[in-house]
Amino acid sequence: MSATVLYTPDVLMLATELSRWRLEPGFVLAGEARSRSCGSMLRMGVDLDDQNRIARLGMQCQACAVGQAAAAIFAGAAVGRSLEAVADSADAIARWLRGEGERPDWPRLEIIDAAAAYPGRHGAIMLPWTAASRLLPSD
Repeated sequence: MSATVLYTPDVLMLATELSRWRLEPGFVLAGEARSRSCGSMLRMGVDLDDQNRIARLGMQCQACAVGQAAAAIFAGAAVGRSLEAVADSADAIARWLRGEGERPDWPRLEIIDAAAAYPGRHGAIMLPWTAASRLLPSD
């Protein structure tokens, strides 16, 4: 596949949307994730509401356009979800990327469908879900 299939206008548009969710000081929870395959990195801050759902989030992402687009896709639908639901989504997305299932029902995830064929991009795609999963309390 050529880069034009991977870096579509929709993917590039999403990458620019990421600026809507700036990482600022003061978030109650903070986490990060780094892709072992490409070195991309994402830092995330989250505030939860009184029912432990994501109320507000911010991110700082150093990744390719696909990784940035995935972060914007995550941010656009994460508010209102519990961290547990996000972790469940992370598992489903990882299975989809490995070719072990259908694309999960996460809004706008179809925009990065072509990236599933690029295993070198999978780590960048997973960054926001991985960072959010790391915010879950450990037993």
